[in-house]
Amino acid sequence: MKLSPDVALALLDECTGDDLWSVEHCLQRRVPQSWIDELADAFETSYRVSSQTIYVTDPDTGRRIVNQYYGVRDVDLAKRIAVDLGLDVESIAASCMSRQAIVRMIKEAIMDG
Repeated sequence: MKLSPDVALALLDECTGDDLWSVEHCLQRRVPQSWIDELADAFETSYRVSSQTIYVTDPDTGRRIVNQYYGVRDVDLAKRIAVDLGLDVESIAASCMSRQAIVRMIKEAIMDG
């Protein structure tokens, strides 16, 4: 399924390279179900590296660490959007050292046309 350009750009604007999106969040943002099925996975927290620790916000308990989380990495969503828009994601990813850089370069490539 191909996204409309306005939905694709709105989704990409929310991507940072740091976040895991819940399936519910993806559905609310109009990510196609087929993309969710393709990209969603179970992720585990690393207690040794803070950048790999997964936090969730619970309205009752506030922010807390979870052992596992099922969702979509926003970097993977950004890559999928880039493919949908016709970008060469492999060459972009090969030139980047972090997930955040990949998302930033995808955004720049789209803005540059």
